[in-house]
Amino acid sequence: MTTQPKKARVSTTVNGQPVDVLVAPYQSLLEMLREVLGLTGTKEGCNDGNCGACTVSLDGRIVDSCLVLGAEADGKRVDTIEGMARPEGLHPLQQAFLEEAALQCGICTPGFLVAARALLEREPHPSEERIRLWLAGNLCRCTGYDKIVGAVRKAAALDGAGNGRAAG
Repeated sequence: MTTQPKKARVSTTVNGQPVDVLVAPYQSLLEMLREVLGLTGTKEGCNDGNCGACTVSLDGRIVDSCLVLGAEADGKRVDTIEGMARPEGLHPLQQAFLEEAALQCGICTPGFLVAARALLEREPHPSEERIRLWLAGNLCRCTGYDKIVGAVRKAAALDGAGNGRAAG
């Protein structure tokens, strides 16, 4: 007779909304987001922390959600790609990615966007070198990184954190 492991109750805030869920002790934050909460924007790429496709913000720190247990989100704030757009439309970073053709298949895009947003929140006008360094944990196998870096620079020109105002 096989017994299921006892699930842990996780009380967290996901994209600004309070959430209470039950997760198995071995479930990753990625699995909790995708399988328990149905937030499939965060992608599974390598499932070993090497590609960045599953990047989310956990209490303001970017993490590979495949390497964090879901239970570790208890009492913390999780921000995913689903929380990025605004009621009035796309976040300026999302718009810049579209305008600069900085995406192809889309697997890596959510991770790049979440990581880039975190950078611009900390450094509203980063240099190209800083952008490349910050995004080094995110891999793309379809498009060149130049378009991605260009999209982040374009969004930074609109007030860094993406408030949509021209930088002065």
